[in-house]
Amino acid sequence: MESMSWEDTYKVWKNNNDLESSLKKELDGLAGDKDALEDAFYAPLEFGTAGMRGVLGAGINRMNIYTVRQATEGLASFMDTLNDDVKKRGVAISYDSRHHSQEFAYESAKVLGAHGIKSFVFESLRPTPELSFTVRHLHTYAGIMITASHNPKEYNGYKIYGEDGAQMPPKESDLITKYIRQADDLFAIKVADKDKLISDKMLEVIGDQVDQAYLAEIKNVTINNELVEKEGQTMKLIFSPLHGTGAMLGEKALRQAGFKNFTMVPEQAITDGDFPTVKKPNPEDAAAFDLSIKLGQEQNADLLIAVDPDADRLGAAVRQPDGEYQLLTGNQIAALMLNYILIAHEKDGSLSENAAVVKSIVSSEFATKIAEKHHARMINVLTGFKFIAEQIKDFQTNNSQTFMFGFEESYGYLIKPFVRDKDAIQSLVMLAEVAAFYREQGKNLYDGLQDLFKEYGYFAEKTISRTFDGIEGAAQIESLMAKFRDEAPTSFAGYSVTAMEDFAKSEKKFADGTIETIELPEANVLKYLLEDGTWIAIRPSGTEPKIKFYIGTQADTNEKAQQKRADFEKAIDQFVNE
Repeated sequence: MESMSWEDTYKVWKNNNDLESSLKKELDGLAGDKDALEDAFYAPLEFGTAGMRGVLGAGINRMNIYTVRQATEGLASFMDTLNDDVKKRGVAISYDSRHHSQEFAYESAKVLGAHGIKSFVFESLRPTPELSFTVRHLHTYAGIMITASHNPKEYNGYKIYGEDGAQMPPKESDLITKYIRQADDLFAIKVADKDKLISDKMLEVIGDQVDQAYLAEIKNVTINNELVEKEGQTMKLIFSPLHGTGAMLGEKALRQAGFKNFTMVPEQAITDGDFPTVKKPNPEDAAAFDLSIKLGQEQNADLLIAVDPDADRLGAAVRQPDGEYQLLTGNQIAALMLNYILIAHEKDGSLSENAAVVKSIVSSEFATKIAEKHHARMINVLTGFKFIAEQIKDFQTNNSQTFMFGFEESYGYLIKPFVRDKDAIQSLVMLAEVAAFYREQGKNLYDGLQDLFKEYGYFAEKTISRTFDGIEGAAQIESLMAKFRDEAPTSFAGYSVTAMEDFAKSEKKFADGTIETIELPEANVLKYLLEDGTWIAIRPSGTEPKIKFYIGTQADTNEKAQQKRADFEKAIDQFVNE
């Protein structure tokens, strides 16, 4: 179908008498809307190393049962090339609270079943990190997570995990993509009967036993049980799962750790794919905290924590003396957690000489300074938590380093490697413990952050996303990347560029023309290093029609750092708009 015009592909769908009824109704409603139809049918929904994510609806460029079947057919066809022992291990499947998530999970199981591959499907919605854990716990060959993470309600998505619990690495992902594209007749993909799969024990519904095993591992996230026992009784915490998967496990994890005095935002504890109380169910978005702040002010809560619908990202806000709440950035939350983890392990004598921290190349150097002080090695990897997982696997295989912490600036953190993706349930328990640590000193997390700034300097970061939807979007993003690569600026906001790192070419080019090789996988990312220590990075998003600009700067006062960040943002805008 890929070689057809979009009009021909549309006709195939429209004339299919067996088309799922809601999709048929949608196509009838779009009749005559050329732009909407072209957008739905002009190209297949892209499947990349992070899986696929898109708007729900009819068409090959949309999330629906047919594109989900196609993706699963790709995985199943790839598994068909492996030996029978691998196939027998099966695939674990979980899903979040979005529309059609459970349906997509079972459609995936039915495609796998048609290939003789067993699936383990959760009885109800579960977080992404628990799916990562489940792949390892049940020793399945792969995992499927149906989620669009923090995207608006119109979206859903599909992610494939490998046997180590991390998102499928590029080599296997590329092979799966090849098989997906070979399954070009979406209506010819075979699906088995769900009830027969269950009776034949080729589809096993899982739940509480896996939850208990995951929660048993969560116990090990807490470092200082005495501290939590002391402060956890009275420290007031507000927790919001933002209508998603974090409610059940988040509550159990907090209680298990010893935090008794917390309240879940009632309206947002209800699972609802419409996310009725927020525009975007994203803890990076200040508006997502509106209800938490209201409840926090009523209860004089010390700390507000929100996680996204698949519970892999976490954001937080801290109560100030005037009763207002200060939101923390992902980089700031990471710095606070890392500092506490290293100090706590130093104090109890358990900090390894080979301690290592892993972060993405677009995350703050604030954490690097903290790691260096405590003699922990900082390792930078490409954006995508699978690269952090890759480092953990290497540490364990070679017995070379002890993993202490991993993070990305986009509000994703990992404390213990029984999960191989960002884990907001682990982070929920750990951040509450860090808050207890400062509370024992008569401080809060914001005070703790100021202490760290005074010690290491003031860091200011910002991520700027520009969205380019539709058919022209990809071309616009490509054009912008080409502009920054081929017409590389020699300065930003009056500061000279000392080097440009082009990860697509694996080259670091200095201002004097000398070139060094970058020892990381190739990726379409550019990073500029400036004379004052500021860095600016540019990369297209792997899951959304966006290009992202990252700024990281520092100064000896907060005011200077924030001003520099604003100046660099203007300089980027000026270059983009020229």
